[in-house]
Amino acid sequence: MELWIFLLLMIFFGLTIIALVYFFLKRQEDQELVKLQLELRKGRQEFFLPSRLEAYQRAILLMERIHPNSLVMRAHQGNVSALAQQSILLKTIRDEFDHNVAQQLFISETGWKMMRDSKEESIRLINLAAAQMGENSSSLDLSAKIMEMLAQLDVMPSEVAVAFLKQEFQALF
Repeated sequence: MELWIFLLLMIFFGLTIIALVYFFLKRQEDQELVKLQLELRKGRQEFFLPSRLEAYQRAILLMERIHPNSLVMRAHQGNVSALAQQSILLKTIRDEFDHNVAQQLFISETGWKMMRDSKEESIRLINLAAAQMGENSSSLDLSAKIMEMLAQLDVMPSEVAVAFLKQEFQALF
């Protein structure tokens, strides 16, 4: 009988030791995995951070360039009709946006949606101003109407988008 008790105790202690070694090694492996994931995340962030910085810079520059105020000043053509000026402004917005479309890889979905909405709002404002022009209206008349409509707005979506992008950029650090 004592032999059976001795064997059972040996089996019990053997299994206990095996279980302790297993749990110790498992915990060690989990810690190594977490450490490896942190290193991988850090390496990935260091690799993508310059691209993300550039993307936010370009996104803010895009928002500034398609803001109707700066757009009218930059793309104004002196001796063209209001309709021709409208086409120039809309083409400029679309070209600027198309040139920066790849930046969405590095900007959040919310930020990119705000940028798209801002672009559409700028287009809408230009189209609304152009709709109020007569057949003989000049580019100067359209520019004045756009500025007048801008003055009536509290804040343009491009300004909201810039503020959001700046805040999101600050959260990177």
